[in-house]
Amino acid sequence: MKGSPGRLRQTYGRLRLGTRLALGLGVLSLVVFAVVGTALTTYMRDYLERQLVDQMRQAQVVQSEDAEEHGYVLEQSYYGWYQAVYDVHGADPELRLPAQLPDDSSPFTALAEKMRNATDDLARTTYLDGKGLYQLRACEIKPGVVLVTAAPMKDIERTVGRLIAVQVVAFAVALLALVVFGRRMLRRGLKPLSDMATTAHGIASHNLTESAARLPLRADRRGGGPEVEELRTAFNTMLEHIDDSLGVRAEAEQRLRRFVADASHELRTPLMSVRGYADLFQYAAANEPGERDRHLSRLRAEAARMGVLLDDLLLLARLDAAEVEAPLRLERTDLVELVQQAADAFRASRPRHPLTVAPGPERVWLSLDAQRLRQVLDNLLANAAVHTPPGTEVSLSVTLTAGEALVRVADSGPGIPAADREKVFDRFYRVDKARSRDRGGSGLGLSVAGSLARAHGGSIELTSVPGETVFTVRLPLGDSSDGGRTGPPPKPISLPSGSR
Repeated sequence: MKGSPGRLRQTYGRLRLGTRLALGLGVLSLVVFAVVGTALTTYMRDYLERQLVDQMRQAQVVQSEDAEEHGYVLEQSYYGWYQAVYDVHGADPELRLPAQLPDDSSPFTALAEKMRNATDDLARTTYLDGKGLYQLRACEIKPGVVLVTAAPMKDIERTVGRLIAVQVVAFAVALLALVVFGRRMLRRGLKPLSDMATTAHGIASHNLTESAARLPLRADRRGGGPEVEELRTAFNTMLEHIDDSLGVRAEAEQRLRRFVADASHELRTPLMSVRGYADLFQYAAANEPGERDRHLSRLRAEAARMGVLLDDLLLLARLDAAEVEAPLRLERTDLVELVQQAADAFRASRPRHPLTVAPGPERVWLSLDAQRLRQVLDNLLANAAVHTPPGTEVSLSVTLTAGEALVRVADSGPGIPAADREKVFDRFYRVDKARSRDRGGSGLGLSVAGSLARAHGGSIELTSVPGETVFTVRLPLGDSSDGGRTGPPPKPISLPSGSR
């Protein structure tokens, strides 16, 4: 039996919430009914006893006159009542005869004894052998003479018993109705929670490992009150967030697969070239110095191209991974001087594309990685040269706005089609699919430029119409710029020979 409370708790814990609430409501109602019934019964008993005592007081007025005239009570007031007159002058009360008393008269004598020293009338409830419960009342007729009257309380007990029976039946019916209808109301009120649980089970059975996994289920049933509405809103909001996260994950997985496939394809071409030239070098041209030099030159070119591709892939991977040690080495640098250096390098390497640098501020000091930002400028300028015919004009400009420095790279080429503008910063994306990799590049230049601009806290924007394409690099000024007015001389900038 020691485990009975534990088993009851376990059984109660396995019940549904609506059943437990209904049982809890029933227990609470039972306690309330018990308190109300006890209070009502006690009040009714006290009221009836006071009524009986008042009736006895009125009867004793008549009995006192009768006893004073005759020396004892001559007439009985009511059927079943008892009355007796005692002389209390001596040591013990002395009963005057004749007297109407039951066989057990000791309670009368004891009350008369107490009345000897009392100043007010006395009343008590006692049980008389063979007669039942009686109410006794003693009053003084005159000094030394006491009248004791007893009235039966069976009518009061009968009335109180009936009241208790009525209360038990009424409270039992009310409790049963409260539990039954309360459980139905609770079940209806908790129906939205059951719907949410069903939705959660449906989501749990959904295969979330698929790349295109989505959560079409929602808890749409209304009702249940403000609290349930708040829970439903929070539940649906959580599902929306999970759905968005799954969508982002699916998109990232798809982008990763495409990236791996494109990277594998891009790396396979120079590797096949390296293998082919190596075979030619080994078998066909081993004894011809001129042919051997040409094969070695092609081997170096393909290896260099593959090295540049791997460097770009490594840089993008480091930027995507957001390493604790960021791939940027920030220092105070003059942006105007950096742009001028990029322009000079472009003129030297792309003489067939005239370049102009628009007038602007003399100095713009920023905290940036000069090598990486130079790579951004070189990639944008190279993109303008590769995708425009010879003779196309290219321009560079540096301007200042509120809190930003803007570097614009513009060309007067044919422009970029609207369908391709949102994809030009994707990795391995080429606007002109017919271009060879030697002429069109690997498709990583703009992606690298955009990632590096974001790593500096900026961005790159594209606007293009037929006859003009503009890439705008936005860089935050922060506290390192003096607005182009004054500043220390620029530090020397060392650039690697292979920067793009």
